[in-house]
Amino acid sequence: MNTLPDGIRPSPNIWNDPETYEIENRGIDPDGRIEAAMRSVRDWSGADVLDIGCGNGFHLPAFARTARRVTGIEPYPPLLAAAHRRLAAPEHRGVRDRVQVRAGTAQDLPLPAGSVDVAQARWAYFFGPGCEPGLAELERVMRPDGVAFVIDHDATASTFGGWFRREWPAYDGSAIERFWRRRGWARIPVTLDWSMASREDFEAVIRIEFCARMAAAILAEHPGTEVDHAVNLWWRRFP
Repeated sequence: MNTLPDGIRPSPNIWNDPETYEIENRGIDPDGRIEAAMRSVRDWSGADVLDIGCGNGFHLPAFARTARRVTGIEPYPPLLAAAHRRLAAPEHRGVRDRVQVRAGTAQDLPLPAGSVDVAQARWAYFFGPGCEPGLAELERVMRPDGVAFVIDHDATASTFGGWFRREWPAYDGSAIERFWRRRGWARIPVTLDWSMASREDFEAVIRIEFCARMAAAILAEHPGTEVDHAVNLWWRRFP
């Protein structure tokens, strides 16, 4: 049995079905709109980059192509092992020396103070109220003029957002926006193409993202392999 640090909330999609989540990762934002929006604020070329809740390391090689150093932090041991396996693959030989993956949590980052230029948390921990300990850790590890990014669903817009609201009707987008803006974060809205390679992949991914009842309803009403998906890119520059 895996022993987890205190305060960890299981992520049922990637924890329970990492193979299908890998399919989803490949199908989210094929045009790179999130990365383009991030680069419009702060490019990471030559920077020390932190990926909080890096999962199986999907984004680490892409950061490492231009970053000086990349650190992935992940609390769940099977995903931590998967990230190490990813970096050991032959296709990542050219970047693996610039990447480290470490066990840790957003609220207790195993990094020294003032060591990060660019941080990302993509669908990991920072969902609004309750993530204050993680925000305090960002205050500690970010360098002056460093930028942190948080990527999360925008359930107030898009077809995918409508599905999200039906699954979680208590979602309060206005309250979440107030939470971030009170803390000095700005928002860039981004609408993605959420596009799977086949109907089989689309159905599999829908079933890990929604409960059985909601997944069945979505698949009955939505044909094809893709959907529009609105996200919030929250960002803050640190003094």
